[in-house]
Amino acid sequence: MTYLLSFLLIWSTTACAFSKPEQTKNAAIQTDKNSSANLQLGLERIGEYLPLLKGKQVGLVVNHTTIFSNGTHLADSLLALGVQVKTIFAPEHGFRGEASAGDIIKNGRDTKTGLPIVSLYGKNKKPTPEQLKELDVVIFDIQDVGVRYYTYPSTMHYVMEACAENNKLCLVLDRPNPNGDYIDGPVLNPAYASFVGLNPVPIVHGLTSGELALMINGEGWLAGRKTCNLSVIPCLGYTHQTPYVLPVKPSPNLPNQQSVRLYASICLFEPTIVSVGRGTDTQFQVIGGPVKAFGDYQFTPVDKPGAQNPPNEGVLCYGLDLRSVDTQIEKFTLKYLIDFYNKTPDKTKFFTSEKFFDNLAGSDLIRTMLKAGKSEAEIKAAYAPDLEKYKEMRKKYVLYAD
Repeated sequence: MTYLLSFLLIWSTTACAFSKPEQTKNAAIQTDKNSSANLQLGLERIGEYLPLLKGKQVGLVVNHTTIFSNGTHLADSLLALGVQVKTIFAPEHGFRGEASAGDIIKNGRDTKTGLPIVSLYGKNKKPTPEQLKELDVVIFDIQDVGVRYYTYPSTMHYVMEACAENNKLCLVLDRPNPNGDYIDGPVLNPAYASFVGLNPVPIVHGLTSGELALMINGEGWLAGRKTCNLSVIPCLGYTHQTPYVLPVKPSPNLPNQQSVRLYASICLFEPTIVSVGRGTDTQFQVIGGPVKAFGDYQFTPVDKPGAQNPPNEGVLCYGLDLRSVDTQIEKFTLKYLIDFYNKTPDKTKFFTSEKFFDNLAGSDLIRTMLKAGKSEAEIKAAYAPDLEKYKEMRKKYVLYAD
């Protein structure tokens, strides 16, 4: 009862402060770009979205990141406020965020709330008509990292598509992008669309989930060019230059801010002989493989929770420790990929899956230019025209100042 009363007090204060809905299109929200002291997440603006849930049957697309600043989960809060939450939809890594990358997530029931959990990372990555039948509103609130091959935005895309096809309201509670301060990488060629990249955006797209949702809707990227009934609750006190350190790790192998910032550059090693540190305590902060020329830093991946059967398991890897790299200065780079490829004695064995690499990269441009011995500057120049077109198109959907 004490918890409920304190939560209602928070809600009433928020509701009074934000009684008028804000525009969610073509209006960049201004604030001090150098401070996150006044940052308010979308889910914390309860007065904006609680009226939309009154008398409605609600589904939640959430995970362990869907929390208030005091650690309370959105599901628990809504239930305490009398909202009729009926279903939890779980993305990759599961509702509690403990599964390894690529693990099949099974349906089940949440032991704390008793709510049914429907997996969106197993047999179906998109809610079925039957799963949405009794729902009026589907809320999406999962912390993204602003990199195209992170799978949570693909889950959001399919949720929007299902809502469009079944006439349900999709409500996105926005969160900051920890890589939102820049834009880089090839724009995805739709021929290479997959769950690690469904939409024609760059590797580092410079959008929050809410902005990406508006873009998906506005550009007609849903199947059949359908339009979703979409409502976005923006953050307050945020710009794309506002530093944002994630309060909890978004997935098992992104344990800290350094890994989140390095992720865009070194995830491209996943379909190669190079380990990105899965199976160590320095995931996405080290790179190495079974070639001594890769570097002096050594590590050996082992099987562990969150990283079952990691690449190069039990193999001594040589490479680089990137924990001291200043990721505010060094952002998306191909220099590590080019260096390790050039140091590989038998280059025919460097890629363990060229198809998966191209899906991550969004086309075959990086791979073919890498094999042709091109420099980073030449590769970036090749994708620059498409990147500039994207930046111009992006202006229509930004909610926050750059």
